[in-house]
Amino acid sequence: MFKKFKDHFIKVQRGKIFCKIGGYGKPLLLLHGYPQTHYMWHKIADKLTENFKVIIPDLRGYGRSMTPRGDKAHINYSKREMAKDMFQVMQKLKHKKFFVSGHDRGARVAHRLARDYRSSVLALSILDICPTLDMYNSTNKDFATGYFHWFFLIQPYDFPEQMIKKNPKLWLRNCLKKWSGGFNFKDVEHHYLKYFKKPSHIHSSCEDYRAGATIDLEHDRKDLNKKLHIPIQIIWGKKGRIGKNFKPIQIWKKYTTNKVYGKALDCNHFVAEEKPKETLNEIINFFKKKLQPPN
Repeated sequence: MFKKFKDHFIKVQRGKIFCKIGGYGKPLLLLHGYPQTHYMWHKIADKLTENFKVIIPDLRGYGRSMTPRGDKAHINYSKREMAKDMFQVMQKLKHKKFFVSGHDRGARVAHRLARDYRSSVLALSILDICPTLDMYNSTNKDFATGYFHWFFLIQPYDFPEQMIKKNPKLWLRNCLKKWSGGFNFKDVEHHYLKYFKKPSHIHSSCEDYRAGATIDLEHDRKDLNKKLHIPIQIIWGKKGRIGKNFKPIQIWKKYTTNKVYGKALDCNHFVAEEKPKETLNEIINFFKKKLQPPN
């Protein structure tokens, strides 16, 4: 795993971002979700280096990257600030134009990255989410039950932090098991827990969700009529909440004037780990075969 990568710490405006970098070709930025780190790409990362130069960071507040404290307006963990980190990483690496793929919270950062840096993001691959605004607007009993963590983690500081700190292993395992339908993470769970259990990271991840329910929605509403002009791919697990509760292709079509490609895989939420071969093929097919970006 990650045999073709080297570790880097890249200085951005607010601090340091940890990245693994490997491969040659068109640059591809991969963004992880909650409650994980860059390690979620471990089953497909090495294969992707055969087609792309792959940059795999830990988002701010996760893994080995910086963990700034939250603020009252939750700006520090707004997707705009998290996307700015990623843009600065790519600029430091001299990549003016690049592909982006993101899963879960990382997909929300990827979406904001494409919105705020339109001339840089050539195409966007989204793994198992619909846009935040659409999801909150569809809230009902079923949504609130399935996504109860959305409403727990946004509670005022530091109620959810204290609750999770009592047993971070239990919380992490519940997230991984519940959202994957019981998939076995035994070989990598220790890596996720190593970073997630830190009080600073528990706080950061709660702030990520608090921002998602406040300032991120403000930014999304302001940009609602400003469509992207790039192709978007959406891959989702047909057994998971996105597959059961939403029509992902139709929803994402509202966000771009270009084509939207989509496919459901026979799994739950963690598509890159539950169905790595299929996820790998879809990502390569989208970025390499369907698109011919400039240098």
